[in-house]
Amino acid sequence: MQNKRVLVVGLGKSGIAAARFLLERGAVVTACDAKDFSEQIPGVKIQTGAAQWDGLEQQELIVISPGVPVQTPELERARGLGIPVIGEVELASRYLLGKALAITGSNGKTTTTTLVGKILADAGLTTQVGGNIGTPVMELVATSTPETWNVLEISSFQLETAVEFHPQIAVILNITPDHLDRHGSFEQYVREKEKIFARQDANDFLVLNADDKNTQMAAGKTKSQVFWFSGARPQVKRGAFVHQNVIVFVPQEGAAMEPVLPLVEIPLKGAHNVENVLAAVCAARLAGVSAESIRESVKSFEAVEHRLQFVAAVRGVDYYNDSKATNVDATMKAVASFAGGIHLILGGKDKDSDYTLLADLLRERVKVVYTIGSAAEKIGRELAGVTKIVEAETLANAVRSAAEAAQPGEIVLLAPACASFDQFENYGHRGRVFMECVKGLEVQ
Repeated sequence: MQNKRVLVVGLGKSGIAAARFLLERGAVVTACDAKDFSEQIPGVKIQTGAAQWDGLEQQELIVISPGVPVQTPELERARGLGIPVIGEVELASRYLLGKALAITGSNGKTTTTTLVGKILADAGLTTQVGGNIGTPVMELVATSTPETWNVLEISSFQLETAVEFHPQIAVILNITPDHLDRHGSFEQYVREKEKIFARQDANDFLVLNADDKNTQMAAGKTKSQVFWFSGARPQVKRGAFVHQNVIVFVPQEGAAMEPVLPLVEIPLKGAHNVENVLAAVCAARLAGVSAESIRESVKSFEAVEHRLQFVAAVRGVDYYNDSKATNVDATMKAVASFAGGIHLILGGKDKDSDYTLLADLLRERVKVVYTIGSAAEKIGRELAGVTKIVEAETLANAVRSAAEAAQPGEIVLLAPACASFDQFENYGHRGRVFMECVKGLEVQ
């Protein structure tokens, strides 16, 4: 990188981490963003707004943040000029020491990544966790060693620019329609997810969901050793599944089942979280952690913030924050975690989603839907007649209306099925606002 001219596009967490990393290695770094950026990064030239792409032709490498679409005209022009365009994860992976255990999927990534990181660390393995979960992979490079397990949550946005990224253990939890506004089609979205195993070979492991048809198809496309997890099948050839209400692991086809833990010891709500634990069990066993150690780690695991997180009980009504449910499939899983009596808050920024897929589940379990954000009109149109719909406009209004309508024993659930960027900085900001609104009810 010495004296190499590099443009970093996007000045979020990963972009700033990439700029600093490149600067430390002697690169001549320019960083740009469409939005204003007041912070100074010593040694880095900052370009924003109309000047964002100035000097593009003089760059020798472009590193983009996950939020930057690869199809922008400027990046297309750069590729036409022969300038390589890669992502922060791709750049970091070329310097990261140790082994990578990478987890992707439409839903469940953060919970599974956090759980796997805990299992490996509890077992005494040198472990660090990052990626889409919050800590840029670039920031893990300095603390990585040849003995480190780097447990990474990886999104389709990060996989778009993957070239040499090579996890020794890769996990695909599920693939359902998401981010179609970014990727253009479901088929392209699937192709991006499958890049997680593109560089794997026969010495590596790929963990797949045997209950997800889109994930199953990856088995015929990889050179790595495939292990399965299933919450529905009586057995898989090798991997993790449920036998007589106990999670078991089979290390090889024909081998005896290893009991890991009873389902009743899983502290998380919902069948989808059983799948997440199954995937984590499979990945952790492949990393060499014993069944006994895995059991103790799972038993003491707490729900991740903004993922079916219990907030409070107010006047007999339970409030749950699942702000991370940013697509229809995630919302379906959240709703399915409760028997009924649900007051559901839906809406935000639409991602070209089909909300009619929610209809049957809403008829069965949801008393009222409260719509918010820019997708509210579309949601109301596609779910008309399914259940009662209240146009709340804002999250604060939705919480207030739900609190007035809900009876003791019922549930108020934030599971929006949409992105947050119309009214909030991100899903975490949306979740925190929801929790603040609920806390406000407690003092009334």
